[in-house]
Amino acid sequence: MKGKVSFLVAGIIATLLLSSCGGGGSVSPTTGWTYNNSKNGGFEVNTTYLDQEAGPGMVLVEGGAFTMGKLEQDVMFDWNNMPRQVTVPSFYMDETEVRNVDYKEYLHWLGRVFIDDLPKVYYNALPDTLVWRRRLAYNEPMVDYYFRHPAYDQYPVVGINWLQAVDYCIWRSDRVNEQILINNGLLKVNPAQRGADNFNTEAYLAGRYVGETGKLKPSLDPDDDDGRPVKMEDGMLLPNYRLPTEAEWEYAALGIISYEERISERRLYPWSGHYVRNPESADMGSMMANFKRGRGDLMGVAGSLNDNAAITTKVDAFWPNDFGLYCMAGNVNEWVLDVYRPMSHLDVEDYRPFRGNTFTKRIMDDTGQPELDTMGRIKKEPIKFKDALGRNNYSRADNINYSDGDVKSSHTSGTDWVVEGEEDPGSERMYNSGKTERMLNATSLINDKVRVYKGGGWRDRVYWMVPGTRRYLDERKSTDDIGFRCAMTRVGDSTRF
Repeated sequence: MKGKVSFLVAGIIATLLLSSCGGGGSVSPTTGWTYNNSKNGGFEVNTTYLDQEAGPGMVLVEGGAFTMGKLEQDVMFDWNNMPRQVTVPSFYMDETEVRNVDYKEYLHWLGRVFIDDLPKVYYNALPDTLVWRRRLAYNEPMVDYYFRHPAYDQYPVVGINWLQAVDYCIWRSDRVNEQILINNGLLKVNPAQRGADNFNTEAYLAGRYVGETGKLKPSLDPDDDDGRPVKMEDGMLLPNYRLPTEAEWEYAALGIISYEERISERRLYPWSGHYVRNPESADMGSMMANFKRGRGDLMGVAGSLNDNAAITTKVDAFWPNDFGLYCMAGNVNEWVLDVYRPMSHLDVEDYRPFRGNTFTKRIMDDTGQPELDTMGRIKKEPIKFKDALGRNNYSRADNINYSDGDVKSSHTSGTDWVVEGEEDPGSERMYNSGKTERMLNATSLINDKVRVYKGGGWRDRVYWMVPGTRRYLDERKSTDDIGFRCAMTRVGDSTRF
């Protein structure tokens, strides 16, 4: 009898060990082999991983379905934001716009690392302070002081074009992940980094960056006694910082949270109600955002300034929305990731909608290792036709014009307006009508290099603070009322552990 009981107990224990759903235990439920055991080959599984940490300065935006697009009358008659229900997965977003002090930290690092070998990297990153100039306004003080003076450290950085914002996101990803490795003793602080010899997350994970290593993680490979660097499978490094997609930005700006899976009232602004003044008794009548109240009125009357900002103001000067995000309306407009097309809302997918994909691949050397560029980053190139051969989900590298550049939707006739090998493929064929009866050469500002910006700024009327409104600008241009904030993909569950 005692033997039967012992056998039964042993069977129960074995069953519990082998039946952990999803492989969360120390034994594989599909093979019975033990994880993290050097004696059977050393297959490593992080069985203690709980949840993704929020990156510095970021808050979680829990995803969901929402109606993207027009909420207000189309007073501009752009017809470019038709309502469409889409789903945005959970992601992280900066609590505030990127500040002047944040961008100065970035420039300091670039100057220290690249000024001797690649000075163009530093100079290309400088904000264009001349955007403040106006032909009939005295804005020279802003040219001289806005970016550099400490009085404006907490104000949003402006004069940044879309390309510069993307480069900042790449740099920030690397610095955050480098600090994570330093905090865990896996890298040593190395202020002597110069040129290509600087930490890059992708190069590190590919084994192309060594740096000043601290301790190594123990390796369970029976043929490796020296230890190993961190891998993606360890769950230690964060996903890349990036610009939010237009759908993510609009969803985050609206800040709609429902605890009963229903939305009883749509929002016009990032706050409840249809007015731009605070209805609460403590702050009744105060403007909810920094915008242009009317012709010639940017800040109110002395003695009771309302909104208390002639130009931009501190990034946390107004109340946050329900996601905890500041200044999602007013202060400065913000770049998003998407390429602009008037009818994108009707073309894009209903899950993670986005227009602007150009699929790439790594450039490999003769030894099969990824090549590095002069900045220490992995070189990439657009995929070739043969790389997509036989695939059902895509067939070419450049998908910016998908469903918006074929023969059917073109002003011209004959062939697809995207021509391989052209520096600026197709833009002049798609939206530029060419010679007509009324004009010799009708041209358009819409091309593959124009990006969406949203949110309204200190120069704008209240109409542009509606999250569904959208405008566009060449990715190489900047203004005194466009800034940006970063986003980050959330991996795993949509909600916190």
